[in-house]
Amino acid sequence: MEIILLQRVEKLGQMGDVVNVKDGYARNFLLPQGKALRANASNKKVFETRRAQLEAENLERRQEAEQVAEKMDGLTVTLIRSAGETGHLYGSVSGRDLAAVVTEEGFTISRSQVILDKPIKLLGLHPVRVRLHPEVDLMITVNVARSEEEAELQKERGSAMIGSMEELEDAYEEDALAEAETPAETEEDVPSEQEVAVEEEASTQEDA
Repeated sequence: MEIILLQRVEKLGQMGDVVNVKDGYARNFLLPQGKALRANASNKKVFETRRAQLEAENLERRQEAEQVAEKMDGLTVTLIRSAGETGHLYGSVSGRDLAAVVTEEGFTISRSQVILDKPIKLLGLHPVRVRLHPEVDLMITVNVARSEEEAELQKERGSAMIGSMEELEDAYEEDALAEAETPAETEEDVPSEQEVAVEEEASTQEDA
């Protein structure tokens, strides 16, 4: 089917482009969502009449999306899920799940705006693309863990925590204990400028 695009559509074209697509794609997605019109003579006239208005509306929506994208920049959201010792989830994370948790953070998006190249089926930190506007995308980080404590540890380490919950709790306690036992450097441990100068002079005399 030949259609006129009313907005940018990824891998198809820009607003005003006339393109050929499969009938099912047009009838089930592009036409009902108002992304395109059938490219017949009457619709082409309608589009040209409304073109300036459509371009102005698109520009306004894009600017609003860019402002939201600036606020969302660097966003990390946490999802708590059950998983086995190998890190495989009992089920996968869907676009609906991600839209819900991002909305809880104060940024209202729909599941259709979450672009998942493949389902999330493992614990860990996952980059996910969010489309705020046909011309505005951004990446967020999804931290999938079995508990809030595990999510915090994954965030610190930058990788998934694999193993049983008991093993991970032991590892966390060991890390905390090791950090507590590491002596902090005090001012007494740092030599003064005078002490450094004396040591350097003594070393020079010995060499002579």
